[in-house]
Amino acid sequence: MAVKRSSALLFQREGSASRGLFRHQPQRAFTLLELLVVLALAAILMALVPPLLQGGVANAELKSTARKLAAALKYVRSQAITHHQEAVLVVDLERRYFMITGKKRRYPIPDNLEISLVTARSELDSDHIGKIRFFPDGTSTGGRITVAQGKSKYGVDVNWLTGQVAILD
Repeated sequence: MAVKRSSALLFQREGSASRGLFRHQPQRAFTLLELLVVLALAAILMALVPPLLQGGVANAELKSTARKLAAALKYVRSQAITHHQEAVLVVDLERRYFMITGKKRRYPIPDNLEISLVTARSELDSDHIGKIRFFPDGTSTGGRITVAQGKSKYGVDVNWLTGQVAILD
């Protein structure tokens, strides 16, 4: 006796050994409310993140200038010790640059940064030009160069007794 196969095999029960091709599964989707919440969060993030990044770029320029000043001061100190003669860093507040005596290169200070100099009275050439001098034994006249932008500022300190250079927040 021949048995006919019917299409009933395509719709087998879930617990059977072989799975049917057309088994019904509930579909999951996002509701409109869930999509609106995600879009609102994305809009808030897009509004908050760019100003934070811009502040980071401006602060990077401020920190970079402070590091350049500190590096120049350390270099001047090492030159004084190595060559057994005085070496000087000159800062021109009006023309906005600093330079090492004996070198031709002038290092510009960005226009958007405020700069101030505290140094020994003997090292002031005028109201806007001052120097920090290092001696062959590593000591210095001491001083502080401050660079600032808005509420952020860095002070580059030179200890008069040791000649050590440090960046202060």
